[in-house]
Amino acid sequence: MPRVQARGVIVTVVWRRHWPLSTLFAVLGLLVAWSMLAPIKGGSHQLMLAFPRGVTVNGMAVPGEIRLTRGVQDVLLLRNDDVVPIVFGPLTLGPGRDLRLPFSEEGVRDYVCPPVTGKVVRVRVVAAPGPGWGRLGWRLGNLRQWVRYLPLRPPGD
Repeated sequence: MPRVQARGVIVTVVWRRHWPLSTLFAVLGLLVAWSMLAPIKGGSHQLMLAFPRGVTVNGMAVPGEIRLTRGVQDVLLLRNDDVVPIVFGPLTLGPGRDLRLPFSEEGVRDYVCPPVTGKVVRVRVVAAPGPGWGRLGWRLGNLRQWVRYLPLRPPGD
């Protein structure tokens, strides 16, 4: 039996034995390639930060850093559902009002906001990434932020 045929037989036996794992790696490889190359689609350019009723008394937990992407999600929508005005940096947001803050330049900005735990909201504006590893990192960062700051709800709610 020639040596080349023996290798073909070994490869066939290994494929038959490990096809679920090989299929999983192929699917993961395609998912990574799609994440790196697919264009970024943003449904809305707004990210909402809502202040619920009673937030001035209890305090509010928000992410330590709000990340906006220029050209994709570059407007911070502030919504005050409380009965007292909310201070956000140099702005005062009246009860029941909405305010849109558009960001067109990259950078990090800190806003003083007394109702928030820690009293400061940091807004980081980043550029929309091009295709490749930068886009993959951007998508993974968005996934991490989404999972990390899921709202906590008690059972039966």
